[in-house]
Amino acid sequence: MFETTIRFKPREEWRPGMTPEKLVEELDRAVQVPGLANVWVPPIRNRIDMLATGIKSPIGVKVSGEDLAEIERVALQVENVAKQVPGVSSALAERLSGGRYVDVDIDRVAAARFGLNIADVQQIVSGAIGGANIGRTVEGLARYPINVRYPREIRDSLAELRALPLLTPSGQQITLGTVAQVSISDGPPMLKNEQGRLISVVYVDTRGRDLTSVVSDLQAAVSDGVDLPAGVSISYAGQFEYLTRANERLQVVVPATLGIIFVLLYLIFRRFDEALLVMGTLPFALTGGFWLLYLMGYNQSVATSVGFIALAGVSAEFGVIMLIYLKSALARRSGALDADGVGEAIREGALLRVRPKAMTVAVILAGLFPILIGTGAGSEVMSRIAAPMVGGMITAPLLSMFVIPAAYLLMRRPRPERPTQPQGEEECEPQPS
Repeated sequence: MFETTIRFKPREEWRPGMTPEKLVEELDRAVQVPGLANVWVPPIRNRIDMLATGIKSPIGVKVSGEDLAEIERVALQVENVAKQVPGVSSALAERLSGGRYVDVDIDRVAAARFGLNIADVQQIVSGAIGGANIGRTVEGLARYPINVRYPREIRDSLAELRALPLLTPSGQQITLGTVAQVSISDGPPMLKNEQGRLISVVYVDTRGRDLTSVVSDLQAAVSDGVDLPAGVSISYAGQFEYLTRANERLQVVVPATLGIIFVLLYLIFRRFDEALLVMGTLPFALTGGFWLLYLMGYNQSVATSVGFIALAGVSAEFGVIMLIYLKSALARRSGALDADGVGEAIREGALLRVRPKAMTVAVILAGLFPILIGTGAGSEVMSRIAAPMVGGMITAPLLSMFVIPAAYLLMRRPRPERPTQPQGEEECEPQPS
């Protein structure tokens, strides 16, 4: 793994039309190293992801089992399948081969013939090849261990290793090759284990699609295209775990929020129909937020969900204030009102709400628009929280000023009485003469 940190120039010095997304695309085309895959991640987020999930990329597919050969085979299959999933820019599986190891197979019978046991031979091998600390040197406040082992030219040669001298308890000097078979074997360069099982990780990077959709398609593709032998399992990790946990919380928080809003509306108006009127207009009030997310190219995320929850609260407030004005206008007109009187009262109440609502919307837009177009630190999240609110400030006021008064007029307008027919009289149709 090569880790390189790139420091960008100020945005004022960027080429016209350059964005972070275009910059990553140009870097990805320019930096291509055979055998390596590029993962473009901000340094701080990379450290946080590594500490939280242990994965260096947005998505990690963990292949666990007991047999290294089977694990590597399945991991390579996952890598090939992941590259075909839309939105996956790169996929790279850890290679479990390529390591070179010196194996010392001790001949117990031969060692016993010279009065040596397994521990004696292993001590010679570990000290001569791996090294042994024989003391410590003190240089001021620093302390350094003194390690003794054979030079590298001896440790890198099988013939020299076989000729390592061993001293038997009887004082006889023999070589390591006399009591052990020394050979070089292939093996994994690094072993990872999790919950007592060996694992290999397939690192998957995404671009151009939301993480949830990519993970969903990746899981379906791996399930269909990868043959799992007995004892091998696949699990998924990475940044999408945060989104999954957040969605699980939102499935509880959003209904609870709507329930609380409905209860508060009923406590204010003491009427179910008026509370349902305000609640029924909320989905239409949120349409502006969805349209602005679509126009700006934002995907649904935890940040946008927070923005929609805040927009729902503001939209409910708009509806509550409008209903209060309409009810006050009806209350000021004493006596029974006919259909024209109810319509005139509702029109009067709605007109009284135009200027306060315009001022409220202007203040909200003035406060959120700089956050929406900001490019400083943290703007990536804050702009996604502000976008639903800014878009909703177009549809929510229009809904409360036009739809709610019309709906309330239908609720409060007196119904014309149907004429009753006197008893004993029958209708008759005129007969042509």
